[in-house]
Formats: sequence, C-alpha cells, structure tokens
Amino acid sequence: MYIVIAGGGMVGGTLARKLVCNKHDVIVIDKDKELCDSLYADTGAITIHGNTSNTDTLEEAEIKKADVFVAATGNDTDNLASSILARSFGVPEIIVRVRNSAYEKAYKLAGVTSMINLADLVINQMIVQIEKPKVKKIMTIAGGKADIYSVVVPQKAYIAGKKIEVIGKDPNFPPKCIFISMYNKSTDELLIPRGKHIINEGDELFLISAADDIGKVADFLTRAKK
Repeated sequence: MYIVIAGGGMVGGTLARKLVCNKHDVIVIDKDKELCDSLYADTGAITIHGNTSNTDTLEEAEIKKADVFVAATGNDTDNLASSILARSFGVPEIIVRVRNSAYEKAYKLAGVTSMINLADLVINQMIVQIEKPKVKKIMTIAGGKADIYSVVVPQKAYIAGKKIEVIGKDPNFPPKCIFISMYNKSTDELLIPRGKHIINEGDELFLISAADDIGKVADFLTRAKK
C-alpha cells in the first residue's frame, strides 16, 4: 500500500519503521528537517520536510494516490487540518492519533475513518492488568469501542465442561461478546468455536468484547463452580 504519515515523531516514526519492514511504500511529512533526515537514514522511508496543513506539501507527497493517510502529529489542530485536506484529495482511509477527546466530533465530521487515543489505550490496558490479571488484551478495534482478549479457563471454573451455546444463553454472559477461537494446550489444537464445542479447564479462549463489558466477561469466564 501507499501510505502517507503526517508526523515523524515517536508514533509516526515507529509506525513508518514497521510499515517499511512490511514492504509498504511510506512517505513521512514532518516540520523538523533533522528528524526527516534521521528517519530517512534509519528506515529508508521517503521523508518530506514541510507542513501537512499545506496543500503543496501534500501534493509533493502524491497524496492523491495514497491508500491510507495517518495524522500522527502531537497536535490535534494540525491533525484535523491535514485530515480534512487528505479527505479533499480523496484518500479512502484516514487514521488519526487523538490527543484531546474534545476533537473526536470534529474528526468524524472531517471524514476520519479511525481514531486512536494512545493515552486511553495505555490506561485501559493498565487497568485490565491491575484489575483482571487473568485477561490478556490482544488489540483494540472499532475505534476503541471493542477489544480482542484472551482468557485462560482456570481449574474448577464454572464454564468448564459447558458447551458454547449454553454459555452464550446464560443471562449473566454479556451480550456484546463473542468467542472467535479457542486453543487447547494439551492437544495443541486451535478451534473456531461452534455452539456444540465444549470448553475445558486450561483452554485459552479468544474473544471480542465491547470495551465496557470486559470486566463482566472476565468475571464470568473465570469464576469458580459453587
């Protein structure tokens, strides 16, 4: 893919490095010339010294052929302006780093397709690790509205020995949650769970849950039999 990144700092620079390693065509735009030179020398990504709120700079980056535009500067005002311009050039996918949640409505109006608030992601992950150590967060999806988690079924768990379809119908199981896979360590078998599959002690379950429901999901999946 052809990807243009606004901002070559910690977030934009790290993203550029990984994308280049994955064989994507990456253009990074930043106001800091030394940073641009350093990033080019380090990654091989094409860098442009300029302002992403300037149409001439975006045209130099050949924004019209971009598959994805990422606004990753540390300034919401700059990210918003560059997102609006990227949309005007017809970029189909626009991803924004959000610093201040007060800008989220403006980003939506600007046609941003994905918003990522790094501070919230870090804090939420810390909370999960503190409050629900049996739950491992894999990734966030849907602009932070949902998360993918893994949970290992403990010994003598309430759900052990029960079918997926029975668990799904339990009134205490959050409705905004779905199993996506299950891994049996003893047999080294990975399954795409169906209603008749039985969950066993020690199984690692992978699931998608609404961000607000993960506490309820973790409690339900790890609670002991009475």
